Amino acid sequence: MTSKKTVKGTIGILTGGGDVPGLNPAIRGVTIRALREGYRVIGFRRGWAGLIDILRDKKADNSNNYIELTEEIVNKAGRTGGTFLHTSRTRPSHVKKAVVPDHLKETYSEDVNDLTPEVLKNLDFVGIDFLIPIGGDDTLSYGVRLYTEGVKVVALPKTMDNDVPGTDYCIGFSTCVTRTIQLANSLRTSAGSHERFLVMEVFGRYAGFTAMLPTMAGAASRCVIPEYKFDMEQLAELMNYDRMRNPSRYSMLLVSEGAMFEGGEMVFQDATTDAYGHKKLGGIGDLVSEELKRLSPEFNNGKTVNIINQKLGYMVRGGDPDAIDSIVPMAYGNLALDLILQNMHGRLVVLKNGRYDNVPIDIVTSQKKLVNIQRHYNTERLRPFFNSFEMQPLFIMTSEY
Repeated sequence: MTSKKTVKGTIGILTGGGDVPGLNPAIRGVTIRALREGYRVIGFRRGWAGLIDILRDKKADNSNNYIELTEEIVNKAGRTGGTFLHTSRTRPSHVKKAVVPDHLKETYSEDVNDLTPEVLKNLDFVGIDFLIPIGGDDTLSYGVRLYTEGVKVVALPKTMDNDVPGTDYCIGFSTCVTRTIQLANSLRTSAGSHERFLVMEVFGRYAGFTAMLPTMAGAASRCVIPEYKFDMEQLAELMNYDRMRNPSRYSMLLVSEGAMFEGGEMVFQDATTDAYGHKKLGGIGDLVSEELKRLSPEFNNGKTVNIINQKLGYMVRGGDPDAIDSIVPMAYGNLALDLILQNMHGRLVVLKNGRYDNVPIDIVTSQKKLVNIQRHYNTERLRPFFNSFEMQPLFIMTSEY
């Protein structure tokens, strides 16, 4: 470990939002390089939650909120999935009264409170010179807020939906696609054995990349995505068509959790919201399954086709990272250190057209990254559309395409 006498500064790192494979390799990539460059590294626990709960007293036990990282610590976790620093969906600018830390309740008693002043004081108390948040657009949007408050922020994009603007690739996406293909191939044997429709619901609130790429790779014949409201009868006809053309008499569908029927809205589990105002999605796969079964006789000589309905959910975000989600996070971490060594901040580390780069962090809050329907989705066939792969990015559907 670097001697205290030679420390150039202190870097803070945190992970927010949903867990994905690749977070621990990113933490390791940052830490190993930072220590070797002469920096001290502090890992904040539970994302932004760890930063609002600190007691600014040198005698206080803040071990539940942050930890000093060493090579030994990050090497143990660096090849595993999830995040050993833990995560949360805390939004310090919008903290509900019930979850304000006990030691701050007298100061912050509104129904919703902005604890940013405490975050800034806590960063100063811990001695943070640079902060590296790893997350999706929700987590990173608060990173933008801190940057406007004067914090030196260098961000890394993470989300299995691959929907952070400004980058072709977000940590976790490749493993999500890999797992989806593996699970679809496992489930197809049951679908074929019973001659059924197989409906698989996957993550994807606003963007359909996690349904599109596996479908393009052959994991399903059709997919429905948030960017296009689909007609149920059209889908039922296509699924029956696929089934009849298949020698094993089954067909497969991937459904983004944010997909919507024509004339309908997103389907939520309940009315509660997280700190960023999002209701918990889930249930569109169930509704599609019910409707497919109900409509199937119209396109199957009057006979009902039964359904295998499976929500892939956390099965695609658990476990170890694949090769890309082991390599890219390491590279992202090192790129963050390159920026810090140049005293550059307010940046988002990205992949653009197969090359590593960085862009202004406020791109996270200035635009959306969605599937380009005109270029990539065939609305008549309800599946990915592609004309030529020549000179296209690795994952085809990116922020620029």
